[in-house]
Amino acid sequence: MSVSMSADRFEELVGDALDLIPPELARAIDNVVVLIEPRNPEDPHLLGLYHGIALTERDSHYGGALPDTVTIYRDAILDICTEEAEVVEEVAITVIHEIAHHFGIDDERLHQLGWG
Repeated sequence: MSVSMSADRFEELVGDALDLIPPELARAIDNVVVLIEPRNPEDPHLLGLYHGIALTERDSHYGGALPDTVTIYRDAILDICTEEAEVVEEVAITVIHEIAHHFGIDDERLHQLGWG
């Protein structure tokens, strides 16, 4: 059974997860917008998605690019959790996972680090 949670509370959890990023890394995040959507229309079970150009791939032609996006899918996360504590943990894992893509860390390495 999925968890019921207000949009405001979920947004608060995403903000709390962003606060877990060490300050030196948080300062390095550049041109990124974090969004919360109910579901990914193409993959309704997807928990989060990074779309953009990772810092490790940016070059002198990067100027003027639209912001990268990290999208966290609220309903997909709530569907896999049975209590609020699980939501807190899953939101943190998902946010850190997607922000890590901004730094050029791929899924294989994230799984090795325990953020899969």
